[in-house]
Formats: sequence, structure tokens, C-alpha cells
Amino acid sequence: MLNIKDIRSNPEIFIHNLKKRNIDDPNKIINNILELDKTYRNFLEQKEKLLNERNTISKELGKSKDDQKKFNELSNKVSKIKEEILKLDKITGEKILSINEILMSLPNLPYEDVPVGTDDKQNIEIRKEGECKFSDKIIPHDEIGEKIKKIDFETAVKISGSRFVILKENLAKLERALINFMLDVHTDENEYTEYSVPVIVNEKSMYGTGQLPKFKEDQFQLNNNQWLIPTSEVSLTNMVSESIIEYEKLPLRFVSATQCFRAEAGAAGKDTKGMIRQHQFTKVEMVSIIQPEFRFKELERMVGCAEKILKKLKLPYRVMLLSSGDMGFSAEKTYDLEVWLPSQNKYREISSCSSCGTFQANRMRARYKTLDKKNNLVATLNGSGLAVGRTIVAILENYQNTDGSISIPECLKKYMGNVETL
Repeated sequence: MLNIKDIRSNPEIFIHNLKKRNIDDPNKIINNILELDKTYRNFLEQKEKLLNERNTISKELGKSKDDQKKFNELSNKVSKIKEEILKLDKITGEKILSINEILMSLPNLPYEDVPVGTDDKQNIEIRKEGECKFSDKIIPHDEIGEKIKKIDFETAVKISGSRFVILKENLAKLERALINFMLDVHTDENEYTEYSVPVIVNEKSMYGTGQLPKFKEDQFQLNNNQWLIPTSEVSLTNMVSESIIEYEKLPLRFVSATQCFRAEAGAAGKDTKGMIRQHQFTKVEMVSIIQPEFRFKELERMVGCAEKILKKLKLPYRVMLLSSGDMGFSAEKTYDLEVWLPSQNKYREISSCSSCGTFQANRMRARYKTLDKKNNLVATLNGSGLAVGRTIVAILENYQNTDGSISIPECLKKYMGNVETL
């Protein structure tokens, strides 16, 4: 959430940067916030004056017990002041709710080196790794999976509906192998601590990381204001909500493999075939909690951790710096890792690594104790390490042989009982 104190001190910066985010009429929005804030503070000032007046009269009240007439007059004054304070409490409460409602709907501001744009067309390629296959003989992942009888979309539709899949036999084992491989690399080599976390969270947690209120339609809601997580970023990041972390304990680095759930309400007609866009999928997620001044160094490190997985799998990929119009709601800077899919003759996202600055921390009151003993907001970062389903897609296409078999990447063989092919 954007900080109201910062908006007060420099509203032009917010107007300028919200324009980069393609927000309609940011000037009107910021002026509305400032007007509400001014009214709120005026009422708050009135309340403070009444509280001081009540305290002064209360002291006099204690001294006038022998003068019944004066005592009654002062008692009546205190009662009236209490009524006024209650009214002002209600008004200030309503004003702060209105302010927070607007602030909760606004995205994070893009960092200064983020390219300005409206969508992915303005993204910038940073680097490429690996050799891309170019062949019209590559069979798409969904077709080759059904051909070798390891993917079953038909039964998944019967059980659950569209955008679900059943993996069988060695392909199900490959999914498990990838999860274990990714977690082993992140914990043994990348210094992340593994957690097994809930996939059902409360509404407060979804607000904390920014999925709510704006993206309600993209989420799966259960009863009693509980939600299925769209990513374990929600569970992992909220572990530090409403806490104050000692300086020397930072950075905190978490990793988790979970099922993720997305309604994909905004993706109608996109990737309707195959495993690219599913309602339920497995993802290994990295989260870092760090002092804000170190966040961009940590972002580069996180991208490197995700790249390490792709390099070990020997999958061709590229790193993209996202434009201001293509970044996620809570992000201030994002790198996407895109893996090469030869059947589509293009790169597709397999990981997204973002710095959120203090945006999420402000929503969830996540702080750390500075060296001079002040309580400041932490910075939060998150990144896929990797999306497991899309990694399977990439292996099915990039490791495809002319006889229709799929070779197992060398780094996964020990997790697959040394099987050579699917």
C-alpha cells in the first residue's frame, strides 16, 4: 500500500508514477486522497482538543466534590464532551476507511529504471541463454503427452472441468522429481529455508500481499472469508506480518512448493489447450525479506537462483525486464524468465521475480529494528523457482526425440531412478 505520509509530502511524484502505471486520472485520485486526509486530520485535531479539555475538566472535577453545583456543571460538560468525542471517532473512522479503500486499490509505483509502457511490447530483453530448437517436427506438449499416454485431459475435464490435467506414471514422477530437484537446489545451494505452508488463507493475508481487493475475480474463494492461494508468496510473505524482526536476522529467505489456484477470469480464450494456463498447478516459490536499501541486490540474486534451475535443466531461456504496464500490482520492478517452446516458436514465462519494496510490508505491518533501534518497514521480494507445470511443458518439447520419446534431463535422472526416457 502506498504511504499516505509520502503522498502528503510529495503528491506530484505519485501522480507522475501512477501515470506510468496507466492509471486513469491519477491527478484526481491523489487530490481526492489529500482532501479526505485534510478533512480527517481536521476532525482529529478537534478530537485532540476535546480530549485535552476533558482531561482538564476531569482534574477540576476531582477538586470540586465539596461544591455540588460546580461538580454537577463540570460533570455535564464532561458528558457532552464524551458525546462529541464519540461522534468524531465515528467520523474519523469513516474518513480513514475511505482513504485506505482508495490506497488499497492503487498499485505500487514503478522504480526509476523500469521501462515505461502499456503492456509486454515495451519489455526489454536483458540476456539469452542456451540454443533454441527450430523445427516444424516438434510435437506440442499436449499432443506428445497424450500420444505417449502420460497426459489425460479428457478424464480431468470429466472430474473437474476445463483447465485441469491428470499426469500419469513416469510423467507424474517427473513432476515430483522436479519439485524435489528445485527445492534441493534452493535449500542446499541458494540458502533458502524450506517451509510447508497452508494453501488456504484468510482474507487479511490476501490483502497483505495485494491480491485483494482488486483481483478478487481471479481468485478462488471458499466459505468464511477463506481463499485458495494463487501462489505461496501469500503464505510465505505473511509469515512476517505484524512483526518486528531484529536487524541481524535479515535477510530471511523462504522457499515452498505448493499447489496454486487461479480462476483465470481475465484469461478467457488464452492458452485454452495444454498445460500453460491451469486452474490448479504446482509452483516452487522463493520469498526474501530484507532491509529496503539491499532489495535490488537481492532481486538480482533471486533472478540468478531461478536461472540456476534452468541452466541445470539445460533449457534455453531469456531474461526480460518488464515495463510499467506489464508488472504485477504489488511490484516496483520485475524480471520475467521465459523458456523457449519450439512448438510455439517463442519464449513463454516460466518465472517472475519481483521487488515489492515496502508496498506489501505497509499493508501487513511487517517491520524490522534498525541499528539505531527504530521500527522501519521491511522490503519484500518474491519469485518463481520455477513453475513446475510449465517446466514439464518445456522438457516435453525441448527434450523430444525423433522416435517420439522424451529424454530425461541429466540433473533429474537420480530423482527418476536413473530412467533415461519417458
